Amino acid sequence: MRIDLFGDTLCAQVTAAALAQSGHRVNWYLPTGRVDQALRDQGRVLYQEPGLAELVAQQRDAGRLRCLGFNEQGDAPAPVVFLALQPGTFDQARAVVDRVAAGSACRLLVNQSTFPVGSSEKLQARLIKAGVDTPVACLPDTLQEGMALQTFTRPNHILLGCNDDAAEVLIREILRPYNRRRDVIQVMQPREAEFAKLAISGMLATRLSYMNDMALLAEALGVDIDMIRQGMGSDPRIGEAYLYAGCGFGGPGFSSDVMSLTDTLRDKRISAELLSDVLRINERQKEVLFRKFWRHFDGDVKGRRVTLWGAAFKPNTDRIDNGPALSLIEALWAQDVDVHVHDPLAMPELQRWANGHGELTCHDDPYQAVRGSDALMVVTEWKAYWSPDWDDLHAAMRTPLILDGRNIFDPDYVRGHGFDYQGIGRGQRRPARPSK
Repeated sequence: MRIDLFGDTLCAQVTAAALAQSGHRVNWYLPTGRVDQALRDQGRVLYQEPGLAELVAQQRDAGRLRCLGFNEQGDAPAPVVFLALQPGTFDQARAVVDRVAAGSACRLLVNQSTFPVGSSEKLQARLIKAGVDTPVACLPDTLQEGMALQTFTRPNHILLGCNDDAAEVLIREILRPYNRRRDVIQVMQPREAEFAKLAISGMLATRLSYMNDMALLAEALGVDIDMIRQGMGSDPRIGEAYLYAGCGFGGPGFSSDVMSLTDTLRDKRISAELLSDVLRINERQKEVLFRKFWRHFDGDVKGRRVTLWGAAFKPNTDRIDNGPALSLIEALWAQDVDVHVHDPLAMPELQRWANGHGELTCHDDPYQAVRGSDALMVVTEWKAYWSPDWDDLHAAMRTPLILDGRNIFDPDYVRGHGFDYQGIGRGQRRPARPSK
């Protein structure tokens, strides 16, 4: 089947590559910008996700995936059109709808864009006003960054907002290669699918902020939040997911979803106190490592050298959008701290962000990054950081202070190697009582 896809989001890139891989002929229309420039001018993908760059290259070489400018015309209009646009670009969605309305080939318009609740209905109304009865379905972007391709091709659930039987049959056929183990498609009204996607993000963010509040209490009580996490997760009413205390969440989608949900609540004159507190707690948490660093040196931090391991907002991605590393670096800059950073993928994005903001030294080697440092702050839980050579690390640092923002290390083991270790909610546990 021929498919036209409009957008430059990660969702657009994954959808275009995956649908081409399953045999569809996909024309991918890219708005002018960095993604378009990187892909069409330089032949590289901007989003660094496991297996995605290789898949895009394979499908382009096979001729099943063509990359075009947003306003270009393909060989012929496709019977199915996908929208996977950036938040806040509803004008682009309207332009695509007008383009669809001007033709006669489109049998289905699929909206994957994260717009406010009710946006798919507005697109449908625009088509109807133009005298076109093409149905609009909503397929919310529920990809997990860092494993986006896997999330699309082996989904645990798919939200489908659709109120047209023929459209549902068609989109089920398009998604059939990824819906074989069991039927994971949950069909509802478009407005319900849009709301469900935002509500999922709100719930996950709430769990994370709740655990960060509990981590503060754990430190005050002298208990280990990791023990609390395991106890909570063992209760089937709660489960284990998203119970990890840390130095805050980020990402372009997660944060904007929660803010969009908060704005929707306020627009409907419904109290948004809970989600507002979730966002407030998260912003506070992004500087928790700085506060620990400040207290350790009693405020005498000017001119000290600090190394961050990790800048991406989560492992397996190069995205730094709204990530805790950004707030942390700005707090360090404000105190004239010498900041050094290592990250396996995010260095180009971080350097681009830092340009004109402040001095930042980026390193290709994590051990070179910590040489002469007064503190090592673990911000992103890349697997390469989990088991360092502790002897080399200790020898490289001027002050052996580990501030573990993701609780990836065993506190007793690290302290046993001569480090001063501080995690998030990792209070000193009492030693086990010896057996008689």
